Amino acid sequence: MARSDKETAVAELTEDFRSSAATVLTEYRGLSVASMKELRRSLGADTKYSVVKNTLTKIAAKAAGVDLSDDLLAGPSAVAFIKGDPIDAAKSLKNFQKENPFLVIKGGVFEGKAISTAEIMKLADLESREVLLSKLAGAMKGTMAKAARTFDALRIKLEAGAPVVAAPAPAEVVAEAPVAEAAAEAPVADATPVVEAEAPIVEAVTADSTVTAEATETPAE
Repeated sequence: MARSDKETAVAELTEDFRSSAATVLTEYRGLSVASMKELRRSLGADTKYSVVKNTLTKIAAKAAGVDLSDDLLAGPSAVAFIKGDPIDAAKSLKNFQKENPFLVIKGGVFEGKAISTAEIMKLADLESREVLLSKLAGAMKGTMAKAARTFDALRIKLEAGAPVVAAPAPAEVVAEAPVAEAAAEAPVADATPVVEAEAPIVEAVTADSTVTAEATETPAE
């Protein structure tokens, strides 16, 4: 391969690594050309399945910041660059391998981390994004249907003339009423006792004055 061709291939592989949600490395030795076409078709348009040279793949992975172990690049390799849902792609690879044992799933990269063959198989056993969205839509539909039934029951009850229960008075108003009544009923302090307390002093002074006057007048007689 000419130098320019190598550089072009590395640049293309580097972009594939960077733009993929997940990458799975396989060994295709023993698969026929027809089987390879069938595998590509089963993976769908969102996955690019390419036969690659290990040396160029290693260079491209490093350039894209992807760490690939040497074990993944042993033997003739083909890489599945998954642009869509990794779970769907893992399911397709697993199902294809059941009927075509020559396909060897060596491992890969998912969310920037290396994953083993066993982890890819576990990923294939998960529910896909489409299934999860379908279940979520079903759950939301059931909740909305329940709410609609509740509103219908309330409407029927109102149309039948059922009494509407008045809302209770706010807690603040109820709490303040006794305080206002207590204030209205409380006796007002009288200032009279203060005047009455001073009256005996005035009387005492008057009595003293009378006694003094009488004592003064007696010698004159």
